[in-house]
Amino acid sequence: MAKNDKINFSTPSGFPEFLPSEKRLELYLLDTIRRVYESYGFTPIETPAVERLEVLQAKGNQGDNIIYGLEPILPPNRQAEKDKSGDTGSEARALKFDQTVPLAAYIARHLNDLTFPFARYQMDVVFRGERAKDGRFRQFRQCDIDVIGREKLSLLYDAQMPAIITEIFEAVNIGDFLIRINNRKVLTGFFQSLEISETQIKSCIGIIDNLEKIGEAKVKLELEKEGINPEQTQKIIDFIKIDGSVDDVLDKLKHLSQTLPESEQFNLGVSELETVITGVRNLGVPDKRFCIDLAIARGLNYYTGTVYETTLIGHEALGSICSGGRYEELVGTFIGEKMPGVGISIGLTRLISRLLKAGILNTLPPTPAQVVVVNMQDDLMPTYLKVSQQLRQAGLNVITNFEKRQLGKQFQAADKQGIRFCVIIGADEAAAQKSSLKDLKSGEQVEVTLAELAEEIKRRLT
Repeated sequence: MAKNDKINFSTPSGFPEFLPSEKRLELYLLDTIRRVYESYGFTPIETPAVERLEVLQAKGNQGDNIIYGLEPILPPNRQAEKDKSGDTGSEARALKFDQTVPLAAYIARHLNDLTFPFARYQMDVVFRGERAKDGRFRQFRQCDIDVIGREKLSLLYDAQMPAIITEIFEAVNIGDFLIRINNRKVLTGFFQSLEISETQIKSCIGIIDNLEKIGEAKVKLELEKEGINPEQTQKIIDFIKIDGSVDDVLDKLKHLSQTLPESEQFNLGVSELETVITGVRNLGVPDKRFCIDLAIARGLNYYTGTVYETTLIGHEALGSICSGGRYEELVGTFIGEKMPGVGISIGLTRLISRLLKAGILNTLPPTPAQVVVVNMQDDLMPTYLKVSQQLRQAGLNVITNFEKRQLGKQFQAADKQGIRFCVIIGADEAAAQKSSLKDLKSGEQVEVTLAELAEEIKRRLT
């Protein structure tokens, strides 16, 4: 590169970069989510950002996701090493596009070291090569939990998921939300009763899952393109529009099961759905927080039972803010063993972007500091350092100004960072073991002894 060539240092499209106030909001949300996950006994793991490509693509796990492959970029004087890098064939590597496939590989690698059911949480960054647009990123953080069993897994784990979702979103106070619950066996069984083929059922579920995005008319058109006749199409539309309270929908499904031919799969789905709903209620989730929505399908083919989507009331256009479901075969891919699982995922980066834009969340102050010890004169720095340490030991977050500037400018800098208190100590105050405490929020300034300073600040913070 020529010496005068300008380097484009802007972030690549789809790769977000947070300002401190945004990053602090992300960390607050991560801490809240982690606290709830751990209260249910989920344990943290971390998998590599890079996996072997054959792992990510095993048995069609890639889905529609565009994977970022990795290839070493060697300096000019080391080009001869390119053919020896080992990044071909089975050694080709790529960035993980989700956390479920890496979880399956993780379990296969550590099968004998884990206790089952294995309940883990993971809050890592993943990468997808999709087209970047508003609220859609190529690098983003997901906050996932999954419970994996060997051979079997209680449906009460499915019931725990809405309880966990409820606790998280009530804790971050984002307003009213609704967890919409369904069971894929109910949908599959209903389609079977209409004599729709297995191949068509997979396509139909994907089409139904897009109902809110494309509307009823487009759904009908797409179903007809799949070879579903008008009579079948209308029955599907009427079925997924069944609504009412949770008990009303369950009663309607039970009544319908008495008239459906080939209803074994349908009946199993209804039974599972009822078990999950009973568990959700026993866990204390208010009825206003969840419903049965027969249009919820989760288009990914690996879901086999319970499925969830969570939407914000009044902000449904934001889409699902937390989703997931039960699967039977995905995790056992690498070891040839039945390992059923259930999990949910919060796409945190996307969620933050959308909630900030909608004004539902606000950023935090750019610094965690609550107090600035201002610099009145350099020879008092030993006092400033001692006072700063005393305040930190009392549990306060403190910035010490090491450079002497005009007092007004030090106040302005503190206010710009959202810091509420300034501690002012001049020669007279230092001699008397006192300080002036300025509250930038109220404008009030009071005299406080150094011995009482920490308690006075904490009292005003409450």
